[in-house]
Amino acid sequence: MATDMRALVGINLLRLRHRRKLTQDQLSERTGFTQAYISSLERGRRNPTILTLQALGSALKADVVEFFERHASNS
Repeated sequence: MATDMRALVGINLLRLRHRRKLTQDQLSERTGFTQAYISSLERGRRNPTILTLQALGSALKADVVEFFERHASNS
């Protein structure tokens, strides 16, 4: 279950970042997180805290709940 949730958050982070046409490096600059950390989140390898998701959401102009949405493309 936790792995599935990490994967869902990662897929949505990638989707939101692409929607904003940002590279991992650009998102890194906006959030202060390293590019490697963002990459590991997108691959579902890390457990972000709610504060991390809040910072990412702010940088991506997205609501935190968007990280948990299931879309047909990521089901």
